[in-house]
Formats: sequence, structure tokens, C-alpha cells
Amino acid sequence: MLKLFPSTTQIKKSHLTIGGCDTVSLAEKFGTPLYVFDEATLRGKCSEYREAFEKRYPNSTISYAAKAFLNRPLAKLLAEEGMGLDVASGGELSIARSIRFPMSKIYFNGDNKSRQELEMALRWGAGRIIVDNFYELSLLNDIAGEMEKRPSIMLRLSPGIDAHTHSHLTTGVLDSKFGFTMPQAEESLTRALSLPNLNLVGMHMHIGSQIFELKCYQQAIDIVFDFASKMSHKHGFKLKDFSAGGGLGVAYEQTTKALSISDFADMITGEVLKKCKSTGIKPPRLAVEPGRSIAAQAGVALYSIGSMKDIKGIRKYVRVDGGMADNIRPSLYGAKYEAMVANKAGKSHDAKLERVTIAGKACESGDILIKDIDLPRLESGDIVALPCCGAYCIPMSSNYLALPRPAIVMVRDGNARLIRRRETYKDLMKNDIT
Repeated sequence: MLKLFPSTTQIKKSHLTIGGCDTVSLAEKFGTPLYVFDEATLRGKCSEYREAFEKRYPNSTISYAAKAFLNRPLAKLLAEEGMGLDVASGGELSIARSIRFPMSKIYFNGDNKSRQELEMALRWGAGRIIVDNFYELSLLNDIAGEMEKRPSIMLRLSPGIDAHTHSHLTTGVLDSKFGFTMPQAEESLTRALSLPNLNLVGMHMHIGSQIFELKCYQQAIDIVFDFASKMSHKHGFKLKDFSAGGGLGVAYEQTTKALSISDFADMITGEVLKKCKSTGIKPPRLAVEPGRSIAAQAGVALYSIGSMKDIKGIRKYVRVDGGMADNIRPSLYGAKYEAMVANKAGKSHDAKLERVTIAGKACESGDILIKDIDLPRLESGDIVALPCCGAYCIPMSSNYLALPRPAIVMVRDGNARLIRRRETYKDLMKNDIT
């Protein structure tokens, strides 16, 4: 199971350690629920992506997808690693600007950007704006004219490819809220070329998240490049930038075999170069936007066990002090997790294993983190660690039941630093007006 945890994970004296830090001690010091991020794993994934693509396709950019999780300390780390950044809101853009992230490396995505957000992007000089729809084309052209700007834009195309992932994670099929469908693509391109305040430089696609098949990327790239070639001959369009999106799946369970970053890079770069050769398109700047596959394994959630309920012959519920408020993924789309008892690590082969269901503390029957898992015999006060919690858990968290959002720590070489303090009850009321 350790392969699901950060790369620095070890078991010492039956305690789970990450980044040289004892997770039980971290829980005691910072409280639970607690999210622990391993700096070495984060930096290692960034380096692995950069090296995999740059050696195969030098003119490439790896843009971390902020929606997976972003705060100011993480944004600083990403800037230090030479990453680009894919943002999808004014909030994510503001976090980037607050730490002076290079604006030229910003890709601004999103299917319903507001006037305020587009004005922010233009004022701050976001490198590329990914235009999603006809309304945005017109709105952005008007705003750019008012501000005397001419932003570089890319069109988001929906190539009609099923990535065979959960329906909530599919974005590239015909029936999707995202992007221009292929029947709309030529009209979107000609309109973009005709607008005086916009500089159309490329095309973007994103077919989904948590993907385990490479063939769907190949099919989508073929469609986009064939379209670009047609538009080159018909309208003189030159493809200077191409974003292949992201969505590479990660293993949340021991039985899942995830694709390697190397295999992913082979497919994307190989297919782009192949299509450039067959269509006569000069190789464009290539962007890839992984988020989950950089952050997921780096993050671990720690919970404390409280009460238990044993229904003889049916199920034993073990309740923890977190749940759907800090990790809604299992409730939202049936995400699966493994778990380890941090203070009894290494005892998974103990003869006293028991099957339990780990339940959250929300007043919802669906607040179940893991259903039916075999763990060493549990007691109140034990610390349960869930691996692969670095992506989407935190940004999708809420204050349901007026629960404060958890603290987050970054660990490295035996040191732990707080990168987000735990919310207080006072924080929950600070925006109220009486």
C-alpha cells in the first residue's frame, strides 16, 4: 500500500512517517483532520513532467492545473519549479499574482468567465486566454478594445471523444458544457480571426480527468490537427500554440495500474509530431496541464477515530472527525480510497484484522469515506491516514455543519511547516452582517 503514499513515506516503530515526520506526532501537534503534503513528491512530479516532455518536445510547457489545489505556498513552489499555471477563476488568478507568479505562463481557462475576471486577466497580462464560447469571444473583444489590449487567445475545442471516465469527469464529448463542438469550430475560428482586438494563436482541448487510456488522446489530437490543417488551407490560420489538456489518471487503490508520465509524454509528443509531419503544420508550442497527477499522491489526510457502531452481522461503522466536508469525492462520484492506521502501521498482516466502514461526521447517510475495508482492530483515538488526497479534496471542501476547514502542513527532511492554518469558529462568522 505504501506505493499510494508520498515517495518519502516509511514505517518506523509501527508509525507512518512522511517527509521524515511522524504522522501521529503531526496529528497531536496540529490536530485533525489534517492534510499533509510532501514537498519532495510535489517537486519530483514537477521535474518528472518537465523532463519527460522537454526531452521529447523542447518547445513545451507544463502548466499545473490550479483546480486540483492551489494556495500561495504551493504557487510559490510551482514557480520555483519553472511550471506554468492553468487557472479557471479570478480567485486562482489572484493567488498567482499575489506571489508574483510569471503572468506570461498563465493559461486562463473556464466556461463562464465574468467581465471582472476577463478585465483582471487583461490588466495583469495573462499569457493565454482560453476562449470557451461565442459569448466570451464577443465579450473579450469588447473589453480588450475598451482597455486598448490585444490578448493572445486559444479556442477550446470539444473533439467529441469519450475518455471512458466517470460522467462527472468527462469534458470532451459532444454533449458537454465545455468548449466549441467540432460543428461549431470553423465558425468560432473565422469569428475570432475577424475580431480586431483578439490575437488567435492556437487551440486547446481537454477530454476529461482520471483517464487510463492513451488512445483517446491520440484520437482527439488527430481531430484537432486535421481541423487546424483544414483551417490553414481555407482561412490561412497558423497553429502556433496547442494545448493537449491533462487528465492523466492516478491510482487511488492498490489494484489500479496507472499510466506512467513517460508513457503519457510518448503518446502526446509522438502524436503531435506525427500529425505535424502528415499535415505540414510547423510544430507549435505544446502545453500540457496536469493537476491531479502532480498533487494527488503528495497529499495525505489524517483523521482521528471517535465513536463506533457495530451492527452484528451487518456492518461496523467507525466514525472520524472529518468526511464529506473536507473530502466530498466519495459522496459526489463514488471515489474509492485505501487507508492505513498511522499509529498501527505495518500491522496489516495482524491476525486481528476487522472489516469496518469509515464514516464521516456530517449528518448525511452518504458521508462514507471508505466502505468495507480490513484494518487492524481499531480504538477511539487511533489515527487513520488516507493516501492520494492531494488533489480536489481541499478545493472542493465546504463548511457544511459549520465545520472549520482543516489545517494543511508541508513536510520535508523531518520538518513540518503550516501552509494553511485551521479555520476557527470566528472565521466562519467573519463575513456575517447583523
